Amino acid sequence: MIDVLVVDDDFHVAEINAAYVAQVPGYRVTARAHTAAQALATLERTPVDLVLLDHYLPDETGLTLVRRMRQLGHHADVIMVTAACDVATVQAAMRHGALQYLVKPFSFAGLRAKLDGYAGLRRTLEGVGGRGETGQERVDRIFGAFAAADTSGPALPKGHSAPTVDLIRRVLDQADQPLSAHEVAERTGISRSTAQRYLKYLEHAGRISLTLKYGDTGRPEHRYTWVAVN
Repeated sequence: MIDVLVVDDDFHVAEINAAYVAQVPGYRVTARAHTAAQALATLERTPVDLVLLDHYLPDETGLTLVRRMRQLGHHADVIMVTAACDVATVQAAMRHGALQYLVKPFSFAGLRAKLDGYAGLRRTLEGVGGRGETGQERVDRIFGAFAAADTSGPALPKGHSAPTVDLIRRVLDQADQPLSAHEVAERTGISRSTAQRYLKYLEHAGRISLTLKYGDTGRPEHRYTWVAVN
């Protein structure tokens, strides 16, 4: 279970965000805070995995709070949830170690996409080191998980989940040749129809490339390759 601290100066917004988090499997809200001082006091007494943090707090900014958290030895991950969307604030959030940045107002689907991506990142980090990987392979997989957790683009279509996208990404990325939908389904454990649905979405989103392989029947087989994002 991932324990979450919701920090927002608006009591009503904090309750809405907490209600959203409670709807995502694997997450629970352990506390709410409405000032930076309350947030730090909570972190002192309550173990927290993730902080959903507003930037505009009455006693100091969210970014200043993140910096103080690190100075005091609090290593909880941070997702900024704020109306502040100027480039300077976003860049500062990245430099201070915020994993994600969600701009208000947002929908439940938007927040869930961020939380799904974060959960996928944690699963990857927990599994690192147990596969006989080389040092570089281990590092590449960790950074790949960070990239997969970045759902700052458009929210996934209804019926699609970030963990399934990440699973398909890893299968395609690790393959030594393009894979068919049938092969993707076999290697991921999902149904062929689900694999085809996700592959179609990912192709339209520009995340995978499609090639055609012609066989004896004359009907080409669709084969897919993950497109690395520079």
